[in-house]
Amino acid sequence: MALRNGCSINAAPAEESEGPGDKEPLIEIEAVPPQCCSARYTLAVLMFFGFSVVYGLRVNLSVAMVAMVNTTDASPTANHSLVTACPLPTPDNSSVPVVLIDTGPQYPWDTKTQGWLLGAFFFGYLFTQIPGGYLSGHYGGSLFLGGGVLGTAALTLLTPLAAQGGAKALFALRALEGFGEGVTFPAMMAMWARWAPPLERSTLISLSASGASFGAFVALPLTALICQTLGWPAVFYICGSGGCLWAVFWFFLVSDDPRTHRRISEEEKNYIINSIGPQGSPHGWSVPLLSMALSGPLWAIILTQMCANWSYYTMLTSMPTYMNNVLHFDLSANAALSAVPFLGALFVSVPSGFLADRLIERRTLSTTAVRKLFTLIGLLVPAVCLVAAGYAGCSAVLAVTLLCVSATVGGIAAAGVFINQIDIAPRYAGVLLGITNTFGTIPGVLAPIVTGYLTEDHTLTGWRHVFWVSAGVNALGALIFTCMGSGVIQTWALTEEERAEEERAEEERAKKESGEEEVRRNEGDPTIAT
Repeated sequence: MALRNGCSINAAPAEESEGPGDKEPLIEIEAVPPQCCSARYTLAVLMFFGFSVVYGLRVNLSVAMVAMVNTTDASPTANHSLVTACPLPTPDNSSVPVVLIDTGPQYPWDTKTQGWLLGAFFFGYLFTQIPGGYLSGHYGGSLFLGGGVLGTAALTLLTPLAAQGGAKALFALRALEGFGEGVTFPAMMAMWARWAPPLERSTLISLSASGASFGAFVALPLTALICQTLGWPAVFYICGSGGCLWAVFWFFLVSDDPRTHRRISEEEKNYIINSIGPQGSPHGWSVPLLSMALSGPLWAIILTQMCANWSYYTMLTSMPTYMNNVLHFDLSANAALSAVPFLGALFVSVPSGFLADRLIERRTLSTTAVRKLFTLIGLLVPAVCLVAAGYAGCSAVLAVTLLCVSATVGGIAAAGVFINQIDIAPRYAGVLLGITNTFGTIPGVLAPIVTGYLTEDHTLTGWRHVFWVSAGVNALGALIFTCMGSGVIQTWALTEEERAEEERAEEERAKKESGEEEVRRNEGDPTIAT
């Protein structure tokens, strides 16, 4: 953001101490061009729908799996020592039962196999995060984000064919989809490093990333409806086609940099460029890998995102199974209720980003304090709700309510740790997101597999263990970020121009302090050592 002294907000490597002056807004409101129909908010909306598609492609298998698998009686055996799953609902003879007819072929996959298939996506997703972030930071992110969505959508069209080839073939296809989609989030962050004014970062990035929650919310019930009416193969044909259609709009309307955008106004272009300053330039081929590896704030982001993603991916991939095997909802109710938590997260994440920007702009709290506060709330409250859900028993209303509250409040963390990379190193934000997302994807691989093993007996006790593990990992993440997190741009992330400016400022401060000391010595100040 262009300040009154003509410097970018990114220019200082450390935050000023809080004081009376921190209460003043960082910018003049008149200096900000309109947001409505602006190029930067158009980009955010396109990203929103892009990530909606991405998450639709990611979660559709979670619901379709219920129709794809030839289920068996999941009731525990007699005299079982564990608390059993809820009893099956009593048939209502007064109404016509819902019968799924010709939903597509079914396969004899047990819970462990299903867990591996639901986690397969993340095996591929792991490998392209860092290369995607690195290349996006050098070349620009539009090609990688758009190409990642398009490639994943095209592969999704092949899902029914892969399923016919068996579990191994479907596992391989899902891993390839993850491989293609892995570049999308790092590419998004690399683009915002060039497009997002510092005091609009929380809002723009939260708006863009909230498309993930919207995509999950829409895809879950829509998948169930398609399964019941057209058969589960149609799910993958429709979702894949939607991703291909989105790519057409993306490549036509988007540019990597405001300088090259064909429809941006001069006022907005100058505002963005002057706000971001040198940090909006490409980072080149060289990155400070050693400094990154030794950076405590970066490790705080990595570890905290791993912890937060464990519960998120558990709900994303395993909620339909819980609704089906434990609470015994039919497919339509299952998908609708599984989607509700993501709607809550959508409604919370965007306002949280706006509030975070206002707190930073008006210097009510420092950037570090804002990121820690939002992360703490977004991880601890969901942890408590998850534990409570484990003890809700067969009270479907209570269990679903607690899970919805958990996911909804979890959306607050979107304005905390999940955008912290761009605070500590704007130039390398794409690379850092690639690194943190690579580690953050590990729970996506492990959580469905662990859930499959913990719940193979289809018992309430097994699911209680799942919720306890998720809550404990969440709490650990909150503790780590509170102790180690930072919102200060790191020294290793400064450009040469900023480094020279900082050295000049240090020299001027030293001269000023030396002059003041000399004056005090001449005046006979007894506190000055001779």
